[in-house]
Formats: sequence, structure tokens, C-alpha cells
Amino acid sequence: MKHVFGPVSSRRLGRSLGIDPVPSKTCNFNCVYCQLGRTHPFTTGRHAFFAATELFAEIATAIAEHQPGEIDWITFVGSGETTLFSRLGCVIDMVRSITDLPIAVITNGSLLGAAKMRRELASADAVLPSLDAGNEALFRRVNRPHPSLRFDGFVEGLERFRGEFAGKLWVEVMLVQGLNDGDRALAEIAAIIDRVRPDEVHLSVPTRPPAESWVAPPGEEALQRAAEILGGSTRVLRPVDVAASPEAHDDLVATVQAVVSRHPLREVELVALLERWRPGQAAIALARLRDSGRFQVVDRLGESFWCSREGVYSPAAAAPPSGRGADQAC
Repeated sequence: MKHVFGPVSSRRLGRSLGIDPVPSKTCNFNCVYCQLGRTHPFTTGRHAFFAATELFAEIATAIAEHQPGEIDWITFVGSGETTLFSRLGCVIDMVRSITDLPIAVITNGSLLGAAKMRRELASADAVLPSLDAGNEALFRRVNRPHPSLRFDGFVEGLERFRGEFAGKLWVEVMLVQGLNDGDRALAEIAAIIDRVRPDEVHLSVPTRPPAESWVAPPGEEALQRAAEILGGSTRVLRPVDVAASPEAHDDLVATVQAVVSRHPLREVELVALLERWRPGQAAIALARLRDSGRFQVVDRLGESFWCSREGVYSPAAAAPPSGRGADQAC
């Protein structure tokens, strides 16, 4: 399928059927830690990239193909910024009409300042925006937003959405060593959290290949210190292996590409999935994937990750750029 993938295991959403409504890496942020690489195109305009009926048909087919209990959540999660899809609200409502499964939307939260956007998300059961900085300067260093976006407006959007949304608001904070993991930076993020009042704060670290190779996760002690500073609603999300649906479609290359274009896989994860899909033939299947030319293997923290060929990752660098260069989008 073009837009639907999984179900895949999720740290927050159990067995999640993913719905991708935007072309790959279309985003209005260019986060230094993004596991899908650098943003291109870099835009803040909402568009109907695909027909709502096209997405809905795939979702309905996927739901029908799975037995009750095999899907925990239907999750709109873009290989870019999900809310840039201008028909998002329409598709959510269409899905709501055919299933009682809970619906989640993963977003960077940048467009929540728009009343129309908040109305479109109103019927979701959970919305999961990002909050990686507590001031404008750090916002531009970590998230590297589109020039038209401002931190004050971003925070105001989160507050307005909290005031109107009846579902669960789960905010994710991604910690990057040396950028937003210090006490002062965390205290500023905590102050924003106090204003937004999310139901939960989910604390993560970058373990898969980031857009910028100098990005590193903080150590365990720093992670626990961060959880203390951010407050009682905070829980640390530990990395989990990806476990996709046990049946691969006939086109194995397309099946794997559908997963890694949204979620890069450790080679050990990929081999385990191939063994489930093609028992006794994992080595042959892995060779087919290598020969397809549709993937790249990126080394990260001593492990090899399979990523989409289209992902753009920076070459190795010893340290983050300083000064003005750190704020510029690539």
C-alpha cells in the first residue's frame, strides 16, 4: 500500500496501523535529530497531496484484513509533518465512521495555532505534538523551523489546543546531548509544560540515524535528571524493536520500503522481520533488498540501520556547528 503500513509496534500506541498522508520529508521543521534525514521540500503550506478517498480506501482495506485485537491504534504519522495534509480532518472523520479503534495523530504541533487545524483534530482520541525547546533561540537550533514560524505562536497554539481538545494530549520531548539536556533548558521546557498542561510528557532520545551526524543521546543519568525536572507526568520512552505485521505482501522490496521510509530499521530488526515473512530465506531476501538500490545503510552508534534511499543524512562531524550556522535549515 502507498499510504498505510504496519501494524508496527509502538512505545506509546501498542500495535499501530500507520497512515502517512504526506510525500516523503515534506515538513515545516528540519529537526537535527530527525530519523528520516534532512527536510526537502521545506514548506509550511497545507496541500491535498493525495485524494482523501485514496487514503480512506487503503485504511478500510487494511482494517478489513486484520482480525479484532491485531490493531490497537490507527495512527496518522507522516514521513514529514502530518498536518500539512489539508484533508486530514476529512479522512479522520471517514475512518471514525467505519471503526471504533482509537485514532492518534503524531505532529510537530506547529499548526495548532490555526482554529481550522484544531477543529480538524477535534475527533482524534490522542494528539502527540513535540516540544523540544523552551525559547526561540533553542527552538531554531533544535527544530530549525520554517522562517515563518515563531516560538511564541507555536506555544500559543499548544495552549489553545489544550483548552479545546477533549482527547489525550501527549507531548514528546526529544533530548539531544549538549543542546536541550541542561538544567536551564529543561527548566524552560518545564515552564511551557506547566502552561500547556498535557496529560503526559514522553521523554525520548535519538537512537536511530539523525539528520545531523553529530546528534547524540544524553546518558542515563542526564535522562533521569530530565524526567525529574519535567515533572510527575513525564515518562521515559525506551527504544523497542520494530515488529511489523507478520505477512509481507508479494512485493517484498515495497513492503520493507514502506516501513523504513517512515522508521529506519536496525539490520538485526530487518533480518528478524524477513525471517518471519520468509522463513529460512532471510539471507536471500536481504540480498534482494541490497540489489534493489532502494535503500541505504547508515551506521549509527555502532549499529547498521536500513533507511530509505531518499533520506539525506549529513556526513560525519565531530561536533554541532556553532553560532548562526546551527540555526539555518539545510
